[in-house]
Amino acid sequence: MNKLFFLAVLLIGMVFPAAGKESIRIVGSSTLLPLISEAARRYRQTHPDLEILISGGGSGVGIAAILQNSADLGMTSRLPTATEQVQLKTRAKLIPIAYDGVAVAVSKAIVSHGVKALSLAQIAAIYRGQLRNWKKVGGPDAQILVIDKESGRGTRHVFAQAVLGNPHARAPGAAIVTGSNNEEQAIIARSDQAIGMLSHAWLNDKVRPLGVMINGQAIMPTTENIRNGRYPIHRKLSLIVPNHHSPAVGNFIAFLLSKSGQDVVEQVGYIPIR
Repeated sequence: MNKLFFLAVLLIGMVFPAAGKESIRIVGSSTLLPLISEAARRYRQTHPDLEILISGGGSGVGIAAILQNSADLGMTSRLPTATEQVQLKTRAKLIPIAYDGVAVAVSKAIVSHGVKALSLAQIAAIYRGQLRNWKKVGGPDAQILVIDKESGRGTRHVFAQAVLGNPHARAPGAAIVTGSNNEEQAIIARSDQAIGMLSHAWLNDKVRPLGVMINGQAIMPTTENIRNGRYPIHRKLSLIVPNHHSPAVGNFIAFLLSKSGQDVVEQVGYIPIR
């Protein structure tokens, strides 16, 4: 994902509906933001009278928007909490549209220094502040710059559950807390000491994934390993759909689940659900 594309995504989210046009407002996960934005652009080529307004803020924001009736669709990269599930139970349902893996992301420099994979225990020790130098895991003699995410972010929930055993676990080793994937990607790319959590679709030459050691084998966040669940930090990306929604909303969801929509999923860098 490059910065120009992300800026284009933000611009889409700031468009206001023209008078007399039907609109769909979609709010939530920044992980889903580029996917839904590109799908909306393609869909509007054949539905020019429909405005699709998209904004991020995180999965928690998307769930809250549906509960508050302030959006037509919510985007979430995590499962709702127990409390959220109770609140959503009679009001909305989750429809998965893609698979994703949360990569343990580092700069190219860290990989070049020989760090290729870490165990879940080592990653947890880094985030708990118990392991502070890359030299301890075969890397350079440099302090580890630990990047966490805001508590409401879906990526953070999934990562913390898999690594720390609790989606709400604290990360006292973290020096920086970020919001969007774009923000975290930029920090990791500029640093030769950082480690973070990032959707695998946001990896590039400057931001590389580490494998996760399981039974002596490094498991990388490849398409196959994410789809079959072998890579341990994986998830489904979903839309939160109110039970009572407009035909326009239903038609857009049908497009996302169609071959054309699933082609967009793959082209943007995620893994089709179908």
